[in-house]
Amino acid sequence: MTLEEYLARMARGEPIEPGGEMHAFMREINEETMRLTFELNGHYHTQEEVRAIFSKIIGKPVDKTFRLFPPFYTNCGKNIAVGKRVFINTGCHFIDQGGITIGDGALLGNNVFLATLNHDFDPKKRATTYPAPIIIGKNVWIGSNVTVVPGVKIGDGAIIGAGSVVTRDIPPQVIAAGVPAKVIRLIRPGERPRQRKDLSLERMEMQDAE
Repeated sequence: MTLEEYLARMARGEPIEPGGEMHAFMREINEETMRLTFELNGHYHTQEEVRAIFSKIIGKPVDKTFRLFPPFYTNCGKNIAVGKRVFINTGCHFIDQGGITIGDGALLGNNVFLATLNHDFDPKKRATTYPAPIIIGKNVWIGSNVTVVPGVKIGDGAIIGAGSVVTRDIPPQVIAAGVPAKVIRLIRPGERPRQRKDLSLERMEMQDAE
């Protein structure tokens, strides 16, 4: 089996059965990817070196504007695509067999977990897995410790609050948070994060209202 055939079958959502041809090929990729991630995480690298190693992990070159702070973990790597100006912070985990696409300008916080494989619900077939892609749009901001499950699409410009578990599609230009993540509201034009002085004024206004 070639990598192209493997990725095509993943794109069709074909099940990966233990002991089968796809499972054996996946194991081969795992070994190569583990070697490369150990190289990435084992000691200090310049960002130029990080980009070079990450490009080997995913099997294609990344743009010079791509930045990643190790450690980074993945058990496949060959089904990851990242755009320009993407930033991945420390401790992120990608289970990317089903495909992970990250759009231009997206920011991933510490310890973000992206999983594109589900196990069979039948206990007798539990080792069989099913791939489904994760698509992260342009200029998305995913907060620290967020988990995204297989088959989810996050729309352009969305913000996912820290600690959330994203189990369904998130539309563009919204803030979503929670377990499971739900849309809280739209992002207002020109909006910025509230700072300490903003919170102090808000408390004063609440006290005056009393």
